[in-house]
Amino acid sequence: MAKKTADDDPLAPLTLAVGQEELLLDRAVQQVVAAARAADADTDVRDLTPDQLQPGTLAELTSPSLFAERKVVVVRNAQDLSADTIKDVKAYLGAPAEEITLVLLHAGGVKGKGLLDAARKAGAREVACPKMTKPADRLAFTRSEFRALGHSATPEACQALVDAIGSDLRELASAVTQLAADVEGTIDEAVVGRYYTGRAEASSFTVADRAVEGRTAEALEALRWSLATGVAPVLITSALAQGVRAIGKLSGARGGRPADLARELGMPPWKIDRVRQQMRGWTPDGVAVALRAVAEADAGVKGGGDDPEYALEKAVVTIARAARSRGRG
Repeated sequence: MAKKTADDDPLAPLTLAVGQEELLLDRAVQQVVAAARAADADTDVRDLTPDQLQPGTLAELTSPSLFAERKVVVVRNAQDLSADTIKDVKAYLGAPAEEITLVLLHAGGVKGKGLLDAARKAGAREVACPKMTKPADRLAFTRSEFRALGHSATPEACQALVDAIGSDLRELASAVTQLAADVEGTIDEAVVGRYYTGRAEASSFTVADRAVEGRTAEALEALRWSLATGVAPVLITSALAQGVRAIGKLSGARGGRPADLARELGMPPWKIDRVRQQMRGWTPDGVAVALRAVAEADAGVKGGGDDPEYALEKAVVTIARAARSRGRG
């Protein structure tokens, strides 16, 4: 879980989020934005990458406004800023503007260390967002997620969930949220097993595998079998989401050995090989279309539609078509 400094005011002039765990970095940003909008619903949020923050841009964004509006300026991958832009940021740290919160996301390490040191010297509120590479860290994260939702889970249940989900922290957080929403009382190992292991896991991921491979008929057949044998629709949307996200992650990654990509993307090496085979025919637009389809299906199975089965069938067909988008282009 993200660790914060003692002075934990999200509206501090400067928040420094350090690490490479994307979920925790995003949460650090979300916490600041939520606090700012609680103080002023009209807060202006600017979320910038290094190529968008050119020399002079920060001064423009933080210049006094006639309306004295509250503003949050988020700078991602701050370690990649140009030397001239780093000078601008350091100058700003010496005299931060009122009603403005600057959030710097920094990977840590040697690159851009001068900016990191300057931010700390300026008294930044710091949020540690380290990559969780150890099973024990992911287990502690799982426990903290259940506690944050006001739900109890046995140690065995937490361990079973970590074993079933793996190293993807977003999927782990999503699984905790799903269980907390669906299950009353204490969650034990049997509940996790019913949701995430054995037949249910195999069948839901079979649906996802066939869909991202563009095998429409087989995906629909697997979907109907899963539903007929009692697999919860939310498990199927979760598997579809994981399958499409894996395609998107790997298609955006640089080439390399499976072991190297596995460390970079948080996937086991065997999954890298499988996703490489599945991603043939996919385009960036196809991934975007598929993700929208999954989001719509997820809403449909959670009460947003009249027919969860139809919502799933529609998503499966859309994903399978997206998987063949390159061939149609």
